Amino acid sequence: MEQVSETFSIDLRRLTVLRELQRRGTLARTAEALHLTPSAVSQQIAALAREAGVPLTEKDGRGVRLTGQARVLLAHAEVIAAQLERARADLEGYGEGGRGSVTIGCLSSGILGLLPDVLGALAERLPRVRVDVVESEPPDLFTALDAGQVDVAVAVHFAAAPAHTDGRYRRTELFTDVMDIAVPAGHRLAGHGRVDLRELASEAWIVGDARSCVGAVARSVCAAAGFTPDIRHAVNDWSALAALVAAGQGVALVPRLVRPAYAHRDLALLTTRDGPPPSRHVFAAVRTGAEGDPVLATVLDQLRISGQELMRLSDLAG
Repeated sequence: MEQVSETFSIDLRRLTVLRELQRRGTLARTAEALHLTPSAVSQQIAALAREAGVPLTEKDGRGVRLTGQARVLLAHAEVIAAQLERARADLEGYGEGGRGSVTIGCLSSGILGLLPDVLGALAERLPRVRVDVVESEPPDLFTALDAGQVDVAVAVHFAAAPAHTDGRYRRTELFTDVMDIAVPAGHRLAGHGRVDLRELASEAWIVGDARSCVGAVARSVCAAAGFTPDIRHAVNDWSALAALVAAGQGVALVPRLVRPAYAHRDLALLTTRDGPPPSRHVFAAVRTGAEGDPVLATVLDQLRISGQELMRLSDLAG
């Protein structure tokens, strides 16, 4: 490998591929996320290595892993990306009106319970800005954020979401979404109000796919209570999940954020008896450097205001 030249330059698009490889861990997953072939990903990484003059990957069994030099380069890539976002924010905010459109990437429960109010408020606060919505969850949501396909990501903190310390993003904590236990209206515990979650350990459970926040959070809550749920149905759609509970097909954890999905269903909602209730932490994120964009700052502010008001009303109703 050649030494780094005095006229050092690298292709920023190839840095994006390297950053995605760091997140996904394998060439195949990186290729799938970026809509490329594994061969194309390998070629992009190899070209970046030639530009940088250092090895960026090394063999690890049948796959590859990042070298120490790659991690050094990625640390600088975060700084470069943040500075570019600051430049973009300054340009977008230059002159009257700022940017003309914003795309919010959001998990399904946020679209159902949070965004209708947010979009209505933003129409008044940013009348000349078009706001689009895309349904997505981590890790794909943050791949889209990195690529500029979305400007704001709204997500729940779970294993697939970026760590709080991830320097690529600026997070805004929005609210804590309490989760209730949904049981059929005729269930033996339906009138109890508060129960110990372990009283439902022997029940059939309805949860989401393990890779989604719907499934991951439910599984972790049950594990913390000391049992593994007997999962009969794996459903990611909240309306479908509520319909199955109402039909007597099992019990489920449902966040207060999605109350519109089950408000008129024939089911009962219970809360946990001891300790803090199960909950999900909802946050929004933008690319580091973009937080200076006045339009994005308004969107983040409205997400926080609407989310906290929604939780206040849910607590009163609960």
